[in-house]
Amino acid sequence: MHESDGEDEFLSCPLGPISDAGRKMGKQTSELSQQTPSNSLLKTRLVMKPVAYPNPQEAVVIAATEFLMEETMKKFDSSHDAHHVRRVRKTALSLAHSVEPKPDLLTVELAALLHDLLDKKYVPRSASADPFSHFFPFFKDLAEKTNGEIDLIGDGRAENISRIVENVSWTNERKLKAEGGWTEWHETCIELHCVQDADRLDAIGAFGIMRCAAYSAAVDRALHVSKSDPTWGDSAIHHFHDKLLLVRDRLKTPAGRRMGDRRHQFMLEFLSAVDEEYNAKP
Repeated sequence: MHESDGEDEFLSCPLGPISDAGRKMGKQTSELSQQTPSNSLLKTRLVMKPVAYPNPQEAVVIAATEFLMEETMKKFDSSHDAHHVRRVRKTALSLAHSVEPKPDLLTVELAALLHDLLDKKYVPRSASADPFSHFFPFFKDLAEKTNGEIDLIGDGRAENISRIVENVSWTNERKLKAEGGWTEWHETCIELHCVQDADRLDAIGAFGIMRCAAYSAAVDRALHVSKSDPTWGDSAIHHFHDKLLLVRDRLKTPAGRRMGDRRHQFMLEFLSAVDEEYNAKP
């Protein structure tokens, strides 16, 4: 669990920062303060403190989601485990704090925690075909756990979270763009961009190199073969050239792109070292 980072911000949509009534109250209180400047004890000020994230009810929802994630990810290999998901969650929230307008943090966090539970590499396509239907009982249970204070189905966030889960993957994005299925929502949903970038950043750089090796071992894929080898296209080293070296240019948030630059350079240095060692002569 985590606490607010102390930034002066209010919960984003759907609640909005301050109501019109609150602004009016603040204006009236400010005017009263100006009318009594000689006695500081009589000055009345309305101090609008930022709403801490997560609040107690959000913390309940996050804990339940993290538990579901941990139980599910136990079945997967170390390239797609709970540690990977926690890194994605951490990075996604960091990116969410860096962008404007501010996205809904609970949507970002829950989508990050759930993003790999229906990964087609590990679950049947029938299970991953409709994330909203799959998670509906879980979202309903969350409303009951919070006595209806957080109703993700009713406020529409459950559908948005499910849609993010469905659209995080690199492969799905390439397919949609090739088939003309990329929509305005894909282009403008900041919550999607934060989770996408966080997941892709964990696929490159130092962690990306380790995860590529881990997945290759899990599926018995060769780590390295020469380009002339007929199995080159099914090797870990080919995966760098086919996907991982392309990730940097597909990142969507400014902070994500800056992080991607550093991780991309690290991979280039790694691949250079691989070539040097493979071609080494006494």
